[in-house]
Amino acid sequence: MKEFLCDIVVVGSGPAGLAAAVAARKNGAEKVLIVERDISIGGILQQCIHPGFGLEYFDEELTGPEYAQRFFYKAQSAGVEWLLDTTALEIREKQLVCVNRDGMIKINFGALILAMGCRERTRANLAIPGSRPAGIYTAGTAQKLINIYGHRIGKDVVILGSGDIGMIMARRLTLEGANVKAVVELMPYLTGLKRNKVQCLDDFEIPLLLSHTIVDITGTDRIESVTVAPVDDEKRPILERSYIIPCDTLLLSVGLIPENELSKTGNVALSNMTNGAIVNQFMQTSVPYVFACGNVLHVNDLVDNVSIESETAGVSAARYIQGTLPVGTMIDIIPGSGIRHICPQKIVPGGNDRITLYFRVAEPASNICITASAGQRILATRYISYISPGTMEKLILSVEQLASLEETVIVSAELVEGRK
Repeated sequence: MKEFLCDIVVVGSGPAGLAAAVAARKNGAEKVLIVERDISIGGILQQCIHPGFGLEYFDEELTGPEYAQRFFYKAQSAGVEWLLDTTALEIREKQLVCVNRDGMIKINFGALILAMGCRERTRANLAIPGSRPAGIYTAGTAQKLINIYGHRIGKDVVILGSGDIGMIMARRLTLEGANVKAVVELMPYLTGLKRNKVQCLDDFEIPLLLSHTIVDITGTDRIESVTVAPVDDEKRPILERSYIIPCDTLLLSVGLIPENELSKTGNVALSNMTNGAIVNQFMQTSVPYVFACGNVLHVNDLVDNVSIESETAGVSAARYIQGTLPVGTMIDIIPGSGIRHICPQKIVPGGNDRITLYFRVAEPASNICITASAGQRILATRYISYISPGTMEKLILSVEQLASLEETVIVSAELVEGRK
């Protein structure tokens, strides 16, 4: 069994892993190693050939592969190393156990950064009744088959879920000559970004059926049709109003799950709300030498946010191995009224850095005031004219606001009457 020694190991070479590795290397970590199970660097960005990346981070519009290439060059020039086609199996005490074609590998480290991304929910997660024919894909799988391997997956398509990947694939399939008959969404609102609805559905006149779901799938060898029904306020299908949509392909865009099986082997505490690790403002988990960032921590809507957040993880991991990362009793940050979840979930008082809180709201709303409070003290407020669960929002706490913090921080979303 081979053994390696390095300062920092990063698991995953997507946008999170690359940004974290570069930041760690630039902040004093001598040997930074990326472990990647794929045969190439870039993660999910390699199959995202559509534009829309980099508007915030690079101040220009890039495709996914272009965005990944920028960070690949950054990592290369910074001296980051990598092991490709290598799967991380288990976290032990400051040791990562991996396997590749050469056999088992033990990597001893000073700090570990988790950047494994997320996976898609499948039909099994939804328990949709009906037969089990060919032609049913998750949206990401369909994207890879078309954009990486050049396969045509179907002619008449229905998409379940209005997540960003599903809407982007509605446009992609239309451009490939397919007939996308409908995007079906259980919720009464869009679950992805509004810009993707405009650019991918509205511009191509693809119907969006809100408050609807699929209640049956028919077909023997290949899917032949789906049965769609509206749902009531309790999300229960109204079967007497159901109808059939003939199709030969069904795409599922029904949510993402952070890939934390590896995290569990290291006894990293996970959040019941995000399914990712519980972290403080340094992206440090409940295991002090383990950090997490990107979609393995919480599902983001913009890759630019992933990169910014992951740089924090890289800097913090470098500070940890140098013994300069602040420590102390942590204060909880919890979601209040109108907030679905928030990250980070804890704060270590002190330090010289402001803290960016990332959060999603529970439902769409207009004229909202976001407030962070600790006891009777208001730490920060932000007014938003329209807010949706499909968009990740931010609230920034300044260094001055955090200096004497002793009480639990609550972030809430409240309606502002009379404000336009």
